[in-house]
Amino acid sequence: MTMASGSQLGPYEILSPLGAGGMGEVYRARDTRLDREVAIKVLPASLADDADRLLRFAQEAKAASALNHPNIITIHEVGEIEGLHFIVTELIDGNTLRREMAAERLSLPAALEIAAQVASALAAAHEAGITHRDIKPENVMVRRDGIIKVLDFGLAKLTQRPAAEVDTEAATRAKVMTNPGTVMGTPQYMSPEQARGQKVDARSDIFSLGVVLYEMIAGRPPFDGVNALEVIGAILNQEPSPLKQHAAETPDELQRIVSKALRKNREQRYQHVKDLLIDLKDLKQEAEIAAKLKGKQTTEPGASTVSLHPDPTATLTGEIVEHHQTSSSKIILAEIKRHKLGVALTLALLLLLVAVGGYVSFFGRRTSGPIASLAVMPFVNASGNAEVEYLSDGMTETLIKSLSQLPHLNVKSRSSVFRYKGKETDAKTIGKELNVEAILNGRVVQRGEQLTLSLELINAQTENVIWTDQYDRKSSDLVALQNVIARDVSSKLKIQLSGADLEKLAKNYTNDPEAYRLYLQGRFYWNKREGKEFERAEGYFQQAVARDPNFALGYIGLADFKEDSDRPRKKEYIRRALEIDNQLAEAHASLGYQYMIDYNWAESERELKRAIELNPNYPQAHQWDGARLMMNGKYDAARVSLTRALELDPTSPGINFYYAVFLLVSGRNNESIQQFKKLIEMEPTFVWAHGFLARAYRRNGNHEDCVEERARSFELLGNEERAKAVRESFAKGGWKSYLREDPDGPSGLAELGEYEKAIETIVRQANRGERGSGFWLFLHRTDPFLDPIRDDPRFKEAMKRLDPPQ
Repeated sequence: MTMASGSQLGPYEILSPLGAGGMGEVYRARDTRLDREVAIKVLPASLADDADRLLRFAQEAKAASALNHPNIITIHEVGEIEGLHFIVTELIDGNTLRREMAAERLSLPAALEIAAQVASALAAAHEAGITHRDIKPENVMVRRDGIIKVLDFGLAKLTQRPAAEVDTEAATRAKVMTNPGTVMGTPQYMSPEQARGQKVDARSDIFSLGVVLYEMIAGRPPFDGVNALEVIGAILNQEPSPLKQHAAETPDELQRIVSKALRKNREQRYQHVKDLLIDLKDLKQEAEIAAKLKGKQTTEPGASTVSLHPDPTATLTGEIVEHHQTSSSKIILAEIKRHKLGVALTLALLLLLVAVGGYVSFFGRRTSGPIASLAVMPFVNASGNAEVEYLSDGMTETLIKSLSQLPHLNVKSRSSVFRYKGKETDAKTIGKELNVEAILNGRVVQRGEQLTLSLELINAQTENVIWTDQYDRKSSDLVALQNVIARDVSSKLKIQLSGADLEKLAKNYTNDPEAYRLYLQGRFYWNKREGKEFERAEGYFQQAVARDPNFALGYIGLADFKEDSDRPRKKEYIRRALEIDNQLAEAHASLGYQYMIDYNWAESERELKRAIELNPNYPQAHQWDGARLMMNGKYDAARVSLTRALELDPTSPGINFYYAVFLLVSGRNNESIQQFKKLIEMEPTFVWAHGFLARAYRRNGNHEDCVEERARSFELLGNEERAKAVRESFAKGGWKSYLREDPDGPSGLAELGEYEKAIETIVRQANRGERGSGFWLFLHRTDPFLDPIRDDPRFKEAMKRLDPPQ
């Protein structure tokens, strides 16, 4: 029913109708008690017996009245008089966004300002557990002073209801189930999950806001059709055309923001509207700075009002900048005179940069190409609690793992960056030592269930800050947060991502946050590599897969924990991981290494190549592939693989060791000595480095240094008596005396002339197939001291195990 002007509704005098919609009729009215004008939404009496509509009407009142935000309409009262249910709200002096868009195409700053204010309103609603579910231009009001107000929470869903509360969505869901053509919301602005009648959450509002933002820029909606079914079909199955087809000057960053908001898979969208809001504000600030330097009209950075049209008679919050040509310095000086101190200081800084020619270098990162190399530094645990150290380390390692899968980004490995943990090293030094363009710093704070992560991306050469951000989440959101961070960081690096790249970054290995937390703890203790703390790793990995039996990374953790001596169990865990997820580069690489130990060269090659294909930036795969090629005598190819591994992980002891061995066996003995020395400088307690440096000295005829390095290796193993014995044998009887004390396998036996013992030892190693035996056979094949027995049939038969596949 329609209420006549002059009629009364309790203390409210009806002045005129304002509009009508599916949820009721809206009137302009006067509150006779407070003598103020208000808006009243009335649900007609004829519809009051519609339980579903009455339920949603009450829900709107409950949802909106729970919110107090400058961009959300204020609820004054909810009541019922003589069967009429009504809501009294503030009266907004302005137009709907629909009318504003119909009047004229919005400017970029205006569209960004409107979207940012809507995002701010949604952030407050989502924080209160409320999803709007009907964001569209009709539900966004633009006041004359530019303040945005979000209306109509009639479809709002309380997402955090107490367990005992009645499920107010039951009727709606039943209707969707019995009539698939009935969905709640406005078709053009629905999210894919909303269109399917599936469960809706805050990410649906993000999609709808993305639709509105697209329409403000393009002048048309991203999804269209002659009827609702065609529109829904487009939402579910089509991608919107690029914004530049409709607005040629659309910034690439805006296209990225809109595309991310409109992803059909909600797991690949912005996961929190606050993250969208940050990106909108960043882009708006960049547009404002650029406009000021060009002398164009714009709003003041940080202002809460928006200038929709260039009409001088419109209500503006600042003066209109003249359109004639003028210099950047004059514009800046004019702004300093006109604006408050904070803006004046910012503009003065820009003037200084322009004057000294610094503008290009200062903003160069904004306009230059993508960053090709990155070091993710160990995140700082700023919680003041050592018990959550695993969290900061684990988030660092996970981000490295995610970003390293991107084919055009060189990400330094964990072992490279964790050498800097706890050290005060400047960005320029790190950039030079690791040969990267940028570094990413992070600080993690956990207080109860609240998790805060602050990130800072820095240009390693200039030490300028490229980007900063802060993420506030619940601990239970950790899995999703990791994906959000990986996508956001990659976008700030200006990397062009394919659909496959996005899929990799969005991948969740488990949806159980507790299983993920247990896995991170397991990795934390596994990285200790020794002692009682290392032993704790296995328990955490076991608990992780017990909570989620399909958690592939948990089985990889168990496989990594097992020694090569327990190869059957190790292979079992690896194969279980691959059954769950055949796209795990780590699993394929580990299996390839196991095949290499078994002399199964064909399978080893297949698995290692597959690992590199899945993750070209996984250094361990390149290391093992280089070792395989080296053992097969393919030295040129081995050098390529090992060099690539070193590029990815220049401080890895294992990679540096294999590269030094490669230099040794390929005849570059002096270079190998320098490489082993470099490794020992990095890792003074690396036993194998000392042992193999002794072998290199022996090939050079430097017997004294050979004995000393051999003795040092025994000391590091805790065998002081053996170290003393080899030193004394050399001191008393020279080289032959030392060899009799420590022949070091077949090589020393052959040098002593005990050829039969040397051959027997080689045959025994070949037949046992014990841990590392293939590696020792390879060393025998290249050892010049075994030349006297090289033609023996038994030696040749043993060496056949090293023959590569034909």
